[in-house]
Amino acid sequence: MKKELIQDIASGVGILVLALGASLARQQGYIDEDATIRIVLCAIGLQIAWFGNRMPKRIAPSNAARKVTRVGGWSLALSGLVYASFWVFAPIPVAVVGGCAAVILGIAVTVFYCLSLRSKANAA
Repeated sequence: MKKELIQDIASGVGILVLALGASLARQQGYIDEDATIRIVLCAIGLQIAWFGNRMPKRIAPSNAARKVTRVGGWSLALSGLVYASFWVFAPIPVAVVGGCAAVILGIAVTVFYCLSLRSKANAA
């Protein structure tokens, strides 16, 4: 548990350092505002994918919880990669809508899977 918390905090600090570095590079004239936004938001998408990848590896107390972490991990990892891809390749207005839609869809898949497992458990 302690190792996971340290990794999570280090990941958050890494995003902050990246954002500050990109902001400094913009102030120095090395990159423009568009590149600054894309760098930071692409990194956030990759962080979402990383968290999704780690999700199924955590200890789950029951079989249903393991199923949920597998589906949640896949949906979060894929939606994070789609989010990052939008911020790398698409125009900014498209990236905002498409990236947010990808993450919302990933969350919705997990929630609906949880609800379907719950209804199956109640029916049995």
